[in-house]
Amino acid sequence: MISLKIVTPHGTYSEVDVKSISLRSVEGQMTLLTDHLPIFAALVPCKLALVDNNDQRHEYALSGGFCHLEDNKAMILTDAIEGKTEIDLERAKRAYERARARIEKKDEVTNLKRAQLALERAVNRINVYGG
Repeated sequence: MISLKIVTPHGTYSEVDVKSISLRSVEGQMTLLTDHLPIFAALVPCKLALVDNNDQRHEYALSGGFCHLEDNKAMILTDAIEGKTEIDLERAKRAYERARARIEKKDEVTNLKRAQLALERAVNRINVYGG
């Protein structure tokens, strides 16, 4: 088992023992299992999937951040995380539309990198909610 702690700027979101942690880093998709080699990874907005001791899968929308794993102790530091049941689908759809509109505007005032990241986060939340 891996002892996982998820921390946001608001404090500890969750502390749980899991069999596996699936997420996406800047290097690509990865699944961390018990006795995995030590790792420190920068995360991108992604679906975080955890498998608990009862083989139940729990999914979250992760806004990005960092993951550290060593000696079966993992910590995820993130700006924001939402469980599947915490996602406001209508809000996520509005965020998606706002981000698309900013990207399509194509003016020099719009921060395209920020708009693209907002779009990725909205798409991630919609995907986690839906499946």
